[in-house]
Amino acid sequence: MKLLVTGGAGFIGSAVVRLAIARGHQVVNLDALTYAACLENVAEAAQSPLYAFEQADIRDRAALDRIFAAHQPDVVMHLAAESHVDRSIDGPGDFISTNVTGTYTMLEAARAYWLARDKPEAFRFHHISTDEVFGSLGATGQFTEETPYDPRSPYSASKAASDHLVRAWAETYGLPVVLTNCSNNYGPFHFPEKLIPVVILNALAGKPLPIYGDGSNVRDWLYVEDHADALLLVVEKGALGRSYNIGGENERSNLELVKTLCAILDEKRPKASGSYADQITFVTDRPGHDARYAIDPKRIREELGWRPSVTVEEGLARTVQWYLDNEAWWRPLQARAGVGQRLGTKA
Repeated sequence: MKLLVTGGAGFIGSAVVRLAIARGHQVVNLDALTYAACLENVAEAAQSPLYAFEQADIRDRAALDRIFAAHQPDVVMHLAAESHVDRSIDGPGDFISTNVTGTYTMLEAARAYWLARDKPEAFRFHHISTDEVFGSLGATGQFTEETPYDPRSPYSASKAASDHLVRAWAETYGLPVVLTNCSNNYGPFHFPEKLIPVVILNALAGKPLPIYGDGSNVRDWLYVEDHADALLLVVEKGALGRSYNIGGENERSNLELVKTLCAILDEKRPKASGSYADQITFVTDRPGHDARYAIDPKRIREELGWRPSVTVEEGLARTVQWYLDNEAWWRPLQARAGVGQRLGTKA
């Protein structure tokens, strides 16, 4: 199978690229190489004859038409997106442009390609989205595929809009699509502006470990390599027009998560005195911060037989070790725009 993966130099996209190549699939990695992209994420896969790279913007229809014609993929896995909530608060325009207009342009290019090839039965447009489109949960309950959309940030609103576009192209034009909505990802190659890498790298640097509000916000944590496995399963075996929620079955409050990371660091790289938890600092909460996300993964478990392979404690231990072993990867990224700064305060 030949996959066209958009955003394949990003965090989740690169995990998909690496796993797909390892499983013998051909992969065309389409990425604009914006601030959060890093070709080092796919350096190992790029040595394979199964890999090809195209630098292009998903809003550039002419470039997309050229890439489809040149590579003739069997399926599209659309991961390219602006994804950092704090950045969406400060600059929502980029999120509307990339996530909404970019997805529209991808859909139209894919539809034209599909029609030009007489609607091949095996073609799929797999749209990868987030659980944040469902809004915020209280202390109980979980998101299912039938949960009404209720986005609360510019980021989640832009992803909700892109989900609606994909479903509309399926209903109106018959484009064969599948959709997935995932919980919070973590793991190797996570760009150092998100919570887990921020905590690891700040801890090592002796800096404060910032926690929004009182740290009670709860997320379901999904190891990125488990997510990549689920995505490849859905694009191969998911039912057309179906959406699948992909969760890690690992709910933790932000404070619990940070304390777990500190305990792992205490064991793997102890400080001269005290614990890394001594660096925890509570900061003003993010505007509109959703209280809790939790995914019910029953559909993907029962229909496709998928479950996450690691607990959050196992995944965090692997992640911490990866950052300890890969300073040459993360150190240069700390100089990129916005990294290490408090964003999302303009509201």
